Amino acid sequence: MVRRSGIFRSTGGLASLSALGLLLAWVSPVAAHHGVAGLGVAGLQGPGAPLEAATSATLPARTLLFYLKLDRAEYETFDSDPTNPESDYANFWIGGLGYGVTSWLSAYLFFPYNQKIDESGGFDTEGFADLSLFTQLGWKWDEGPRLIPPTESLDDLEDWHFTFFGGFTIPTSNANERDRNGTIDPGKSTGFGEPSYAFGLTATKMLADRLTFNLELSRNAFIENTYDDGNRTRFGTEYRVNPGLIYRLWEHEAHRLRLDVSLEPQYLNLGRDRTNGSDERATGGHILYMLPGVRAYWRQVSLGLGVKVPAWTDLNEERDQQGGEGTEHYRVIFTLSVLVP
Repeated sequence: MVRRSGIFRSTGGLASLSALGLLLAWVSPVAAHHGVAGLGVAGLQGPGAPLEAATSATLPARTLLFYLKLDRAEYETFDSDPTNPESDYANFWIGGLGYGVTSWLSAYLFFPYNQKIDESGGFDTEGFADLSLFTQLGWKWDEGPRLIPPTESLDDLEDWHFTFFGGFTIPTSNANERDRNGTIDPGKSTGFGEPSYAFGLTATKMLADRLTFNLELSRNAFIENTYDDGNRTRFGTEYRVNPGLIYRLWEHEAHRLRLDVSLEPQYLNLGRDRTNGSDERATGGHILYMLPGVRAYWRQVSLGLGVKVPAWTDLNEERDQQGGEGTEHYRVIFTLSVLVP
């Protein structure tokens, strides 16, 4: 079964908070001439950021962040019969806009666009997915909890930093996509029909001058939707544990260039979907992904690139989950972010 998709998840379901993380991930402090760094400005000093997991960087007050992400999934196929086409690949595009309400509170709006393509003769869908809204509150530990101030010294940036974040989708897209036989396939639909919601916690700490540890813990839940054919579906709740290490590999101070490498193990626990009150087979399970990546900074612009592979899976009725999380050959992730003061 092809999983759902949207902003919280990027392989067939709400695009995990990875989308939020990608939007935030490039926001890294810069050392000013007087030794003070402003959060949200891409620069040479300060903590690194993961490629996909949510991080503890908030936007500077009254600044805008423009964001674009492509998550392309190439799926394994289990059946060579051409009369039984399986999922081939999917492109999950996400456009985003962020705004620094204060130095410790940021708000985001996401515009996803999904392309779910089957093998020849299959059922393809394409279109805008549900819009979503997020907020993020940042704080740090400095002899006690403190909200993120407008500026921090480089020493201050070595403190533990945290955020609480939360958001929800708005059912703006089509939840009732029908195949050639007129059957509604919730997994191929571009919308959910009902809001979904997510919340989580991040923690970030510089372990050394060039090495940063990051952790995201999050939960994503769905509301049951009644489709036009009378069937009711609620997608399974998702839990994520995403640690990561980021290393500042190279910088060029005069040109304000920086290059980071990162490694992110990502654990995903998927609950079973439920249809008409009963658990649905071939849904849910456990997945451990590995995501090595690289991120380049130039002034207020950041580019990120990584390849994500399932290193270990324990899926329910795994062969019948073709086209969903854990059955990819790999996923290529590309991001572009621009900060506008």
